[in-house]
Amino acid sequence: MIRSLFIILAAVAPLTAAPKVTIEQQTFGNGFVFEKIASPATNDLGATAKWQILKGNPDRNGASLSALHDGKVPVGDDKPRSNFFFASSTNGGLVHVDLSKIEELERITSYSRHFENRGPQIYDLYGSKSDKPADAEIDLKETSWVKIASIDTRNPKIPMGGRHAASITGKIGSFRQLIFDVKPTETRTPFGLTFFSEIDLVKTNGPELKFVPTGPRPRIIRFATKDQKHSFIVDATEAPQYTDWVEKKLKPVIIEWYPKLVELLPGQDYQAPATVTFTFKNDVPAGVPAYATGSQITMNAPWFKNQLDREAKGCVIHELVHVVQNYWLAPRLNPNPKPTPSWITEGIADYIRWFLYEPESRGAHYAPAQIRKMKHDASYRISANFINWVSKNHKADITRLINEAARNGRYEGSLWKTHTGLTLQELSASWKAP
Repeated sequence: MIRSLFIILAAVAPLTAAPKVTIEQQTFGNGFVFEKIASPATNDLGATAKWQILKGNPDRNGASLSALHDGKVPVGDDKPRSNFFFASSTNGGLVHVDLSKIEELERITSYSRHFENRGPQIYDLYGSKSDKPADAEIDLKETSWVKIASIDTRNPKIPMGGRHAASITGKIGSFRQLIFDVKPTETRTPFGLTFFSEIDLVKTNGPELKFVPTGPRPRIIRFATKDQKHSFIVDATEAPQYTDWVEKKLKPVIIEWYPKLVELLPGQDYQAPATVTFTFKNDVPAGVPAYATGSQITMNAPWFKNQLDREAKGCVIHELVHVVQNYWLAPRLNPNPKPTPSWITEGIADYIRWFLYEPESRGAHYAPAQIRKMKHDASYRISANFINWVSKNHKADITRLINEAARNGRYEGSLWKTHTGLTLQELSASWKAP
């Protein structure tokens, strides 16, 4: 998905054309591919310019200023060694560029990448024709310095993460020196300093530009429930071969079952995520079919290859349960949250998957002789079998009750006795009894 915002800066003086600023933020796909802004170049004017920090401290975990003009871009959303950024808990700083001589500029484009608050860019850009050396005491209000543009790529309506690009074009002017006055994207945390990936300086009538590999354009599938209460986004950029399967097989399952999951796992004043994002990735560890983080589900594209008509849909249902469980909320809802055992988290997800979504598969059914050798807290299918047994024999809505306590950071083993009259150990013994 690419969101673009176009801003025309006010004219500096009557009848004087001002530069045009184009801003784009891409949250899907993987490369620096934009609709209106070119990808980063490898041979722009910045590659031969002299760069220095006039004010501020670079973060020791980041790359040097060379990351801004080396023609390379990060391959992930959290790659500090591939980006330049100012130190945490600071107010940013000044980055100076000396072009060695006055050059007429036709485009200045800055690129950044991060999954959260380090993604957006906020800076003022100044230019000067002077050959007077700049230093930390520079006064940008001097008449020799001209404010070219102010950049702010934040959009309050969407999250900050993704790839951001800000491009200044039009009547920029001719300059020898440039100064980027970089500011934090937010000050609520110490980490609002932009991960700058590249800055292109393109001169008028310069050489033909060469660009970094862009990769494929995003392949996005969007759909929603009939009542529009829940919407879904599938990013198949890294696995376009699954587009048809998503449209014909997975989409109907998600539309039918996500509202069911919301009803199965309610909570007082709780609202399940209204939008869920699914992303196919090729670099997920081999033993991990998929995983959920908040309202985002990452799917192992190679694993899905041989599972489309087998476990793929059930795997997605399992992860959707985690989205609705939303145990990540516990620290926000409870000042002293108690940890939820993983067997509860995974057992509930597999219980809903194997016993409610696809009971005919009998994927979590075991013979009595097998159960006698099992532990109720072995997680996944085994714990799902135990939860199903408790639901059928003692408390039909035990899943809802245990889940709500876990979401609020209040899970305790004693809850089983509270709701069933038997301790967890007693329930486990009865489950395994011949």
